[in-house]
Amino acid sequence: MSSLHRIFLTLRRAALHAVPTVIGILILNFLLLQLTPGDAADVMAGEAGSATAETMAALRTRFGLDLPWWGQLLSYLNNLAHFSLGFSPRYNMPVLDLIGQRLPGTLLLMGVALAIALALGILIGTLMAAFAGRLPDRLLSVLALIFYSVPGFWVGLMLIVLFSVHLGWLPSGGSGTIGSSLTGIAAILDKLRYMVLPATSLAMFYVAIYARLTRAAMLEVQSQDFVRTAAAKGIPPWRITTRHVLRNALLPVTTMAGMHLGGLLGGAVVVETVYSWPGLGRLAFEAVMSRDFSVLLGVLFLSSLLVIAANIIVDLVHAWLDPRIEVRA
Repeated sequence: MSSLHRIFLTLRRAALHAVPTVIGILILNFLLLQLTPGDAADVMAGEAGSATAETMAALRTRFGLDLPWWGQLLSYLNNLAHFSLGFSPRYNMPVLDLIGQRLPGTLLLMGVALAIALALGILIGTLMAAFAGRLPDRLLSVLALIFYSVPGFWVGLMLIVLFSVHLGWLPSGGSGTIGSSLTGIAAILDKLRYMVLPATSLAMFYVAIYARLTRAAMLEVQSQDFVRTAAAKGIPPWRITTRHVLRNALLPVTTMAGMHLGGLLGGAVVVETVYSWPGLGRLAFEAVMSRDFSVLLGVLFLSSLLVIAANIIVDLVHAWLDPRIEVRA
C-alpha cells in the first residue's frame, strides 16, 4: 500500500468517526451548561448594580435566553450550520471573532509546551533506560516524580519568583512588550521571552509522564529479538538505540501526546491566568465567571476539533514510525 493511499484511508476513517463525535460533544456540553444556575443577563445586571424586571426580560430576549432549552439548542445548531458560533453578550461581538483573536496565542503556547515536554521527556527517558537500575536512573526518576507531583500553578508562581523577581531575566506576564514596534527577529525574540515561563510551567507535568513512558517502552523493546539480532550484526550501540529501540518506543509516547492535547488546553486555563497570557484558556475562565455560555460552548467546540485533529496526526505519525501498522478503511 502506497503512503498516499494510507494517508487517504486514515483521513477518511477519521472524518467518518469525527462527525458523530463532534455532534455528541456539542449536545452534551450544551445540556450540561443548562444545569448551571444563572445566565449572562444575571451577571450583567449584577455588575450594573440594579436592574428592573423589564430590563432583565429585554436582555434575555435580545440574546435568546428566554427560549426553552430545546429552542436554544436548535438556535445554536442552526448557527453552526451557518458557520457561526453565536454572539457574546459579555464582549458584545461575534464569538467566532473573539475566539479568532485568542486562538493563535493558545496554539503557540500549547505547541511550544508540547515540544518542550516531548523533547525533555524523551531525552530523560532515554537516559533513564540507558542507565536502568543505576544511580542516574534513580536520580532522574526522582526528578520526574517531582515534576509529576508539583501543581502547575505553584510551578508557575515559583518560576516568576526566581526568574522575574530575583534574577530579572524574564517578564512575569503578558505576551509581548507593550507599545513596542519590533519587527522581524527582534519581534520573535521578544515573543519568546514572554513565552518561556508559561510554556515551561505547562510542560513540566507532561515531561514526567513522557520520561517514564519512554523508559518503560525502551526497556521493553530492548528485550526483543530484532534488537539482539542487530547487536549480533555489529551495529553500533548508539545506532541501535536511535534507529531501532527509540523509534519503536515512540509509538506509545506519541499516542499519549495526542491524548494530552485536551489536557494541555485545560492546563492552559491556570497557566494563562497566572501569566496573564491572552489565550483560549483565560477566555474560557472569564466566560464561566460571566456565564457567557456562547463563548464557552465555542471554546469547547474548538477544543474537541483540536483533539480530533491531534488524533489524526498521531495516526499518521504511527504509520510513518511503523509501516507494519495497517490502516483499516
